[in-house]
Amino acid sequence: MEFAPLIDAAPLYASGLATTLQLLVAALAFGLVLALPLGVARASSNAWLAWPVTAYTFVIRGTPMLVQLFVIYYGLAQFDAVRESVLWIGLKSAWFCAVLALALNTAAYTAEIVAGAIRATPAGEIEAAKSLGMSGTQTFLRIVLPSALKRALPAYSNEVIMMLHATSLASLVTLVDLTGAARDVYSRTYLPFEAYITAGLIYLGLTLILVHVFRRAEARWLKHLAARPAN
Repeated sequence: MEFAPLIDAAPLYASGLATTLQLLVAALAFGLVLALPLGVARASSNAWLAWPVTAYTFVIRGTPMLVQLFVIYYGLAQFDAVRESVLWIGLKSAWFCAVLALALNTAAYTAEIVAGAIRATPAGEIEAAKSLGMSGTQTFLRIVLPSALKRALPAYSNEVIMMLHATSLASLVTLVDLTGAARDVYSRTYLPFEAYITAGLIYLGLTLILVHVFRRAEARWLKHLAARPAN
């Protein structure tokens, strides 16, 4: 292996890493904002609320993210109405299109995670809230939703890691993220193994950091769910 070209390419990897982290944070933030109301609607017994969300999550989860990204970045641009609308301010940007595709995708998966956690709320917690005189809305906002979000942490941690890896698709729409940086290093040095294994190791390091952060969060907020030792 030749390491000298990789050392010279360190600024390019650093820039790509920054782009990857920006994409990840922006997509997760927007996705979570969308996912919370969608998850609540998905868990609702009201069909008028649940079915549109069900259709959305089915379509998003049933199609590859790469196709979704290409539809947003390449597909929408072919319509004159889109190019002449205010939406074109964002859609003409590769960064915006990548964040939008990632956010819509993670919102669908996270909505299902939140909905499942809401449905799994123990009946005892709800009965206890009612016994304290809480209304249905108070019970949901103070008991059901906070409890569901805590229980959703393990599944959501997997979603965050999957989104980290999915940011690599942004390199296909001209963005120089971590994967794009590795591709550029390869094109300059003709060292494919070294270029891509370096990117892979950085992704692995980021994954380990995320796993550690979520394990700490789970240890703090899910401690009451840990199995108690027998007396």
